[in-house]
Amino acid sequence: MRILLMEDDAGIRTPLARYLRESGFAVDEAASASEAHGLYELYPYAALVADVRLPEGENAGFELVRELRAHRSGVPVLFLSARDTLEDRLEGLEAGGDDYLVKPFHLQEVAARLRALLRRGTQVTPDTVVHGELQFDWSRRRVTRAGQEVHLTGKELGLLELLSTHPGRLFTREEIIDRVWDASFDAETNVIDVYVRNLRRKLGDGVIETVRGVGYRFPS
Repeated sequence: MRILLMEDDAGIRTPLARYLRESGFAVDEAASASEAHGLYELYPYAALVADVRLPEGENAGFELVRELRAHRSGVPVLFLSARDTLEDRLEGLEAGGDDYLVKPFHLQEVAARLRALLRRGTQVTPDTVVHGELQFDWSRRRVTRAGQEVHLTGKELGLLELLSTHPGRLFTREEIIDRVWDASFDAETNVIDVYVRNLRRKLGDGVIETVRGVGYRFPS
């Protein structure tokens, strides 16, 4: 899942982005509302994590989300803010936020709330997928093969989650890049092929099907 993280404090943004990537998310970072707006116009984000106070103003995060909602954007939004009064929380929800987390926070809680928002926003993505001897528990980011846990990297988890929760759907390389990798990814490399080979080595050759010249899919 590709998300946009809008936070002007690098001391918060950098470790949070690192943790979310390790948890399987693709993360694009923005240090201002204007930078976030530009990225949002380019990529289809699954969720937005937004600070409230940004270089553009005390309520710049609220204002950006109001603008997105005015243009009928339904992207899930998690606000992060040091402002902890009831009035602040209500303003965030009324601006179009789906959740509001007060700083300081635990990195694990941000990831858990993001997954909850993503589950809430769709009716078709299952928490658990079973395929032969393989079981994928996406609520806990856990993969087992014949009952034994298989250790996967964050990007391997992200790619496998995308494909396995849409069985039978063919994803082009461009769609996979947009959803699993971030804006710094070099689309000319063969990194996707390497990750597919790694997943097949760990989980079996039949876990991902290749449609030559088009893309990849999880068996239906």
